[in-house]
Amino acid sequence: MGPAGIGGRVEGLHAVAAALEAGRVRSLTVEEGRSRRSPLAEMIAAHPGVPVTVVEDVRPLSVTTAPQGVVADCRPIAALDLAALVGAEEVPAILAIDHVEDPHNLGAMARTAMAAGVRSLVVPDRRGAPLDAAAFKAAAGALEHARISVVSSIAEAVVRLGKLGVWSVGLDADGDRELFGLDLLTQPVVIVVGGETGLHRLVRDRVDVVASIPMADSAESLNASVAASLACYELFRLRRG
Repeated sequence: MGPAGIGGRVEGLHAVAAALEAGRVRSLTVEEGRSRRSPLAEMIAAHPGVPVTVVEDVRPLSVTTAPQGVVADCRPIAALDLAALVGAEEVPAILAIDHVEDPHNLGAMARTAMAAGVRSLVVPDRRGAPLDAAAFKAAAGALEHARISVVSSIAEAVVRLGKLGVWSVGLDADGDRELFGLDLLTQPVVIVVGGETGLHRLVRDRVDVVASIPMADSAESLNASVAASLACYELFRLRRG
């Protein structure tokens, strides 16, 4: 359907509705059985200028397993450079996501980050899940409001952000500082979360602080999405004062 780029294809009711509101949708493909029923019928009626193709089943065209009867071809979202992320806020708050392979986790992280006021995301262009239709569906519209930078290396991005005046906090179970109450989160900061195996060695070596999330002795390590959520909300809590 759509060209290569961030959000070129979007699937699912919430994600497509958000893309429509953002004015990115070039055309819709919808299932005949759902096209006359709410909420899909209301969505189509509210955007009469968007071409609609009706098919029996959209699943052969979809990336996700449950497209909810609608697939959108969209103008891709333009990626920004790191300097643009830093310059977009008086006190930058950035979430960098490294080696996360599940696009659903990636989308869930974006959704929680936006809810906590962390609107800037840094993702790698390889060795990680793509910002594809599955990520957009999991984000339920949040990615339409994100500032996104795609980099070749999260470790190098941490160094470049440091030169732009941004501190870096990596999340790792073996961190030497506790995340909760970490004053650095009130400063210009990038929070770096790794994949299932934790922070990559190069990233760990380059962040300013490696912080851990305290857990009960009997608990296992948290997955990346939960760890990112806790970090973003701790930043939100500290910045609210």
